[in-house]
Amino acid sequence: MMSARLFPSGHATHPQWRMAGALVLAQLRAQMALPGYARAPSLGLLYITDHYAGEASQLLAFLSQQLPDVKAWSGTVGIGVAANNAEYFDEPALSVMLCDIAPEHWRIFSGVAPMPRAGQGGFAMQTALVHADEFTPDLSEVLEEMAQRTSAGHVFGGVAASRGTKVQFALDLLREHTQRHGDDSGVLQGGLSGVAFGPEVQWVSRVTQGCRPIAPWGVVTAVQDNLVLELDGVPALDMLLETLGVSLEGDTQPAIEAVNATMVGLLDAGSRQPHSTGHFGPDARVRHIVGLDATRRGVALEEGVQLGSLMAFCQRHRSTARADLMRICAEIREELEPAEDVLTVHGSTNVEPSGAYDRITSHRRMLGAVYVSCSDRSGQFFGGSNAELQIVRRALGDVPLVGFFARGEIAEHRRYGYAGVLTVFVGSTPAA
Repeated sequence: MMSARLFPSGHATHPQWRMAGALVLAQLRAQMALPGYARAPSLGLLYITDHYAGEASQLLAFLSQQLPDVKAWSGTVGIGVAANNAEYFDEPALSVMLCDIAPEHWRIFSGVAPMPRAGQGGFAMQTALVHADEFTPDLSEVLEEMAQRTSAGHVFGGVAASRGTKVQFALDLLREHTQRHGDDSGVLQGGLSGVAFGPEVQWVSRVTQGCRPIAPWGVVTAVQDNLVLELDGVPALDMLLETLGVSLEGDTQPAIEAVNATMVGLLDAGSRQPHSTGHFGPDARVRHIVGLDATRRGVALEEGVQLGSLMAFCQRHRSTARADLMRICAEIREELEPAEDVLTVHGSTNVEPSGAYDRITSHRRMLGAVYVSCSDRSGQFFGGSNAELQIVRRALGDVPLVGFFARGEIAEHRRYGYAGVLTVFVGSTPAA
């Protein structure tokens, strides 16, 4: 069982990475001296904006030297980085959290040291924090396969976002696989990396999407690769134009603007048509419309679509995004509320009756959180600078938090878009 000490965290912005790193170190050391915080955490999570991508190796080496008790590092680059109550978007910044998790309960993985399979080396993997490159071949299939290796069937994380070099951090000083083709810096490019966690690590994770359906769900009844031709037997383009109240005849500018502001939500073939709730559930994937085919009356999406999939046109909406973010935070708090004679399972996002659950004999406390949000969901979309992270802070309280703004968000076994993925690590204290 994990301890109940808070995970130290720090964040800073400065034109020079070394100065930003020094500011973060001062915050971390100050917290590690406080009674309620971990004093010697072993695992570091590091997220940087792309301004520091060119100096990633020097930055990681600096932090490793200054924090010798931290035996491993994982992280990546984003257009922005997240921290408790703050976000740094399109400016040089870093965000760090040091996790007080015993080394035997985690494993760093990368292309050189692949994610462990079930029981490999005596390590049972429950879930994993995953960082991915967007150009990884068959990324969706790879994520699904990775989730299948976990006992929870769940991974979380995001896709690196950068206007230049897309770096990932994967450094394990305890195990031999730190040598990477002659480069032991722990900074990688391409593929996937992250941290696998064992069953001793308690966690709760939720997905929020900031898009609101503007039409009912329909069944894809004709499709060619990524070109959706029919919904419920009706030409997809005709249904889109009717939904938006626009036409491609005459002045097409209003139609172009309306289509550019519209996306689609997708559910896999065979999914049950959801009730209309004003927001998408975690099973839906939001994708861009990338083109229109006026001849075949089709709508082209950014990924291939299966016949029989469910599809709904949607648009980004500030109030929907705010409400849904508050909803998932409330769900997390409710799940962690202590209650006598209530049954629970550690590290589960779906509770079902089972004799395998343990009775609560302790209070569950949030020790730290990882938040991955879409690059298009910056604070300005939520109403102002830092607004998105301020919502999380008000809803969860003063919980250490680290994260980044991604090119795609990872949760369960899927890659999402325009989403936020909030994962909280939990510890237990003896019940009063």
